Amino acid sequence: MPKSLELVYALIGLLLTIGGTFVEASIAGLSLKWGQDVVLFQSLGVSYQIGAVLLVGCLGGKNAGALSQIAYLVLGLTGMPVFTKGGGFEYLREPSFGYLLGFIPGAWVCGWLAFQAPVRLEFLALSCIGGLLVVHLVGLGVLGLSCGLDANLWVPAAMKYSLHPLPGQLAVVCAVSVLAFILRQMMFY
Repeated sequence: MPKSLELVYALIGLLLTIGGTFVEASIAGLSLKWGQDVVLFQSLGVSYQIGAVLLVGCLGGKNAGALSQIAYLVLGLTGMPVFTKGGGFEYLREPSFGYLLGFIPGAWVCGWLAFQAPVRLEFLALSCIGGLLVVHLVGLGVLGLSCGLDANLWVPAAMKYSLHPLPGQLAVVCAVSVLAFILRQMMFY
């Protein structure tokens, strides 16, 4: 992929990550009450942020994915309010910062895997799962270092930041995989 196109994908990924941070992921369903045609929305308990991280990897490749997330972290750490709770260097002390840091290798791994074989939905899903796994491994590692591996601190934090959001994130991975598959088919690459 040409470098100029990678930069375009990186910019798109940056904008999607910023926007996805503030949009709650939900699924739609019909009401089960007789005679009511009402669409109900059920929150997945996560934002579309991780979806943006993985989507840029699937569409733009490893370099665009990593570059978009480096730019995201730089913007946030320099004070732009692009993180969930704002921005600035004090965010380094947030328990969730390790997961944000994991976006860089997670997007890279997802992007690298997504271009290792011809486009197939299941392979894009595995690429996204690989990227998500890397995000969680980095997040858990940084969390462990900040907790000093004290199980009384680490286990509840790991539950809050890794285990509880995982089902919602896996649902977002499914949506991203389908979207990436459709877009890659439409763009012939």
